[in-house]
Amino acid sequence: MRITVLSGGVGGARFTRGLLALLRDRLPDGSGGTTAQVTVVANTGDDLWLHGVRVCPDLDTLMYTLGGVVHEEQGWGRRDESRRVSDDLAAYGLGWEWFTLGDLDLATHLARTELLLSGIPLSTVTARLAERWKPGVTLLPMTDSEVETSVETVDGRTMHFEEWWVLHRASIPARAFHQADVAVAEPAPGVLDALADADVVMVPPSNPVVSVGTILGVPGIRDALRATPAPVVGVSPVIGGAPVRGMADACLTAIGVETAADAVARHYGRRADGGVLDAWLVDDTDAAVVEPLRSEGWRVESAPTLMTDVPATAAIAARALSLVDRAP
Repeated sequence: MRITVLSGGVGGARFTRGLLALLRDRLPDGSGGTTAQVTVVANTGDDLWLHGVRVCPDLDTLMYTLGGVVHEEQGWGRRDESRRVSDDLAAYGLGWEWFTLGDLDLATHLARTELLLSGIPLSTVTARLAERWKPGVTLLPMTDSEVETSVETVDGRTMHFEEWWVLHRASIPARAFHQADVAVAEPAPGVLDALADADVVMVPPSNPVVSVGTILGVPGIRDALRATPAPVVGVSPVIGGAPVRGMADACLTAIGVETAADAVARHYGRRADGGVLDAWLVDDTDAAVVEPLRSEGWRVESAPTLMTDVPATAAIAARALSLVDRAP
């Protein structure tokens, strides 16, 4: 069984961890793993250069979460982390006090930067870094190109997405999001094959605008998703009119989409109508949208979708797969 996941950071990482738990239970390989092959295509639109090193927030969150070393309370970064380097940089009047790099995390960024500066593409670098953590998936960046996201705010400012997201907590209304050079980017090696050869493609509860939306903005990926013979199933990132995590509502508002489970489904669109999804799983809280979406031709069900722990998340993944008759 081959599954391809289009993922942002924390939400996508936690969903994939639950998916792997499900697969290890139902399709075991006898050595603690699974016979299923999971490929995760990660958003790299949040990436940035900071202190001279290349930071890839979503790739690292996936790698740390699936590798078992993530800071669980934060959902990102390494557990048992320290901040001595960031604190010392601040003493020199350098750095961003709102975006501190932990010492252990910094080692990852330094390793990535050294490899990138030697001419190795990000996809190969990512595979090299993942060798250490053994995440149980093939982890791919959406592209080897730099497509950093900037935010144009309603008060006329332009800033890096991380500044808007972390420093301002998305409190300044956004007018638009721009990914530098995304129009000339190419999918990283393996991305299009992972979509074409999948038995099922899954869109976890990641930010539909700046995570999954950015992945789909890389030329060729949206077309490959529409063309794949595999069914494509998504899990709503919205429960009861609020994002499961983060400030996705601020992103949805900026592009004129209501923060509602059915509105996000329509934003993605059905493949039969030129969109990218075949099926959609919503939370029981939003069960009222099921019949209206079904009347529009959607395969849709409601279930508990709050990822409270790994077993609960495994159950969510199982329910999503059953929607497209791919239950392992």
